[in-house]
Amino acid sequence: MSCWDTVQAYAFRSLGYGERLLPRDDFTLCQQFTLIGSGMIWNIYFGIIALVFGFAFATLLALGKSSRRALIRKPVEWFILLFRGSPLFIQFFLAYLIFLRLKQAGLVPEAMTSAWAGALVVLFLNTAAYSAEIFYGALRSIPRGDIEAADAYGLSGWSRFRRVIWPTMLRLGWPGYTNEAIFLFHATTLVFFTGFPALQQRGDALYYASYFADKTFNPFIPYPILAGYFIVLTLCVIGVFGLVNARLNRHLPQDKRQKIRFKPQIIR
Repeated sequence: MSCWDTVQAYAFRSLGYGERLLPRDDFTLCQQFTLIGSGMIWNIYFGIIALVFGFAFATLLALGKSSRRALIRKPVEWFILLFRGSPLFIQFFLAYLIFLRLKQAGLVPEAMTSAWAGALVVLFLNTAAYSAEIFYGALRSIPRGDIEAADAYGLSGWSRFRRVIWPTMLRLGWPGYTNEAIFLFHATTLVFFTGFPALQQRGDALYYASYFADKTFNPFIPYPILAGYFIVLTLCVIGVFGLVNARLNRHLPQDKRQKIRFKPQIIR
């Protein structure tokens, strides 16, 4: 089988299309690159969906934490503490246990005990908690002069939030949020170790990398390939978020613009 035939057979295997049986022997670099790349589809899926919904929820949480009403502020603070104070790995296992019990009681659909839905919920809630803290800090850092200027122009309520507070919050918090987005994509590899099953061997990139490492007894080929894919993914995230950052800071002088710097988190 040529490399092109391998790509055609395995490129979308993680989605259930193409060759059903995994290679058993005579593993080639093309097979490893193709199958690990196929698994990256799931990692990208987890990251993008969790980011999109987590961004919206994080904005609401940041506003809730800055509220003067204790009935709104306290539940938000406890939510953020819960998801920031406990390891993501443990959250996956506890969530799977909860969803399993709820499924047995008929309260949630069966999909919640599978990786594509249940694990996604955990990632969404986790990144929302971390992002909310970033946006809350940005809210507290908004220059008072900006708000006073909005009041002077007669802006109030939703108009003031949409035109002044929210854009300034994003501008100040975007570099930190970029690092959170990068970590979220890296954290998607933890799904492989959780109780959420990968149905019909439709696993993520780490699933296929571990498969080749176990079969060949040589982890020094599949895992570097996996790392290479994530480095490329990280560069893409930095590039896209950098464009958004430039858009948010377009009205500032060049020397006043915040630059995105990748600061990896060793422990979370």
